[in-house]
Amino acid sequence: MAWADTAAFAVRAKVRTLCATAVQGVFARRTEPRADAAEPHDRYTHLCHEYLRPRTLPIGEATATSRCRRRGGAVLVLDTNDLPAADRLEALHAVVAQEGGISSAEEHEPAADMWKRLEVWHFGPVTLFDTRGTGVRFVRSFRKARRELLDNVSVMAQAEGFGTAAFGCDGYQRQLGADGIGLTPHMVASHEYGWAGAGSSLAFSVDIAHLALPVDTVRAAVPLLQHSPVESLLLQHIRGLRLQADRLSTGPEAEALAAATVQLTRALIVSVAGNDTTRRAVAHETLLTRVLAYLHAHLTEPELTPQRVARAHGISVRTLYRLCEENGLSLEQWIIRHRLEGARDDLAATDQDHRTNESIARSWGFGNPAHFSRRFQQTYGTTPTRWRRHSRDDPALSREAE
Repeated sequence: MAWADTAAFAVRAKVRTLCATAVQGVFARRTEPRADAAEPHDRYTHLCHEYLRPRTLPIGEATATSRCRRRGGAVLVLDTNDLPAADRLEALHAVVAQEGGISSAEEHEPAADMWKRLEVWHFGPVTLFDTRGTGVRFVRSFRKARRELLDNVSVMAQAEGFGTAAFGCDGYQRQLGADGIGLTPHMVASHEYGWAGAGSSLAFSVDIAHLALPVDTVRAAVPLLQHSPVESLLLQHIRGLRLQADRLSTGPEAEALAAATVQLTRALIVSVAGNDTTRRAVAHETLLTRVLAYLHAHLTEPELTPQRVARAHGISVRTLYRLCEENGLSLEQWIIRHRLEGARDDLAATDQDHRTNESIARSWGFGNPAHFSRRFQQTYGTTPTRWRRHSRDDPALSREAE
């Protein structure tokens, strides 16, 4: 919740200062299969028109209908475990061709052992994808991407704990670990992405018009992203978005989170490929968003000081404080509040029962247990111990924290 509030706040503050240029100037329903519907056999409807209406995909000669399933804000586009083994590969090809403009999907495992699950969320103009399963290589030809993805730009990353992925775009090749990002401007470049063994990738796409950058600038950034300090900030943002995507994509903050995503993406591209004038303009426009993303990425570190934050962004401490003041926030209070929120959630989570209050406080950057207890009681009107006990008496609190 704290992460979502911050992203939304950053955009609202920018809207106040940049007015209508904030977005472009920035560095189903759950539907169960009908009881009388035929079982999937030779034809599948794993895609929904606009993720709400069923669509039949031709596979083989016979016909059958199933529907996209919505879980919270997510649309479950495909889970091959729901299908007979003989039909999984064909269903995967049909889905990724229509959903992502994929020309081919080369599975590493035989049909009986393969597995793929694809979920999609919409945050305004930003579409977020989570794809996981056995080893695979996805290929988008330039011709197919240009015809079906129009002016889309995609950003992709390998989920933590799933090794590396092979990324290729416009002749550039890179092994993407948990700390890297791949960028594809589909209107000018082919693209491939894949992994060996169990893998999971996160990706989002957005129309280039929202980035307000020339295609040549986006294309020039493709092989340079690892040199940008913004890469890790965008990566952290994507993972935070995915962590709470079911709730956030259907909430009032969805548009603001989309704008924050666009801001960070624009900043990433321009930081390595923009000319001096554009780089300075985008750096100024996206400074607040980048500062807040940096604070989130390092929130648990005790040495997160104003001096360190200012140095990381090439500005003075005075400029940092002025930025915060102009946007209605206190830097120190912001850090303390979000650390307290993180500690409060951990105290309520049943999977943290083995940890002491002091251990949880320390993991959220509080070096002094007494100071933590005092600030916790001032903020929430109860002690950490009482809050923990109360959360056990009210299981809903524990489930919400988890």
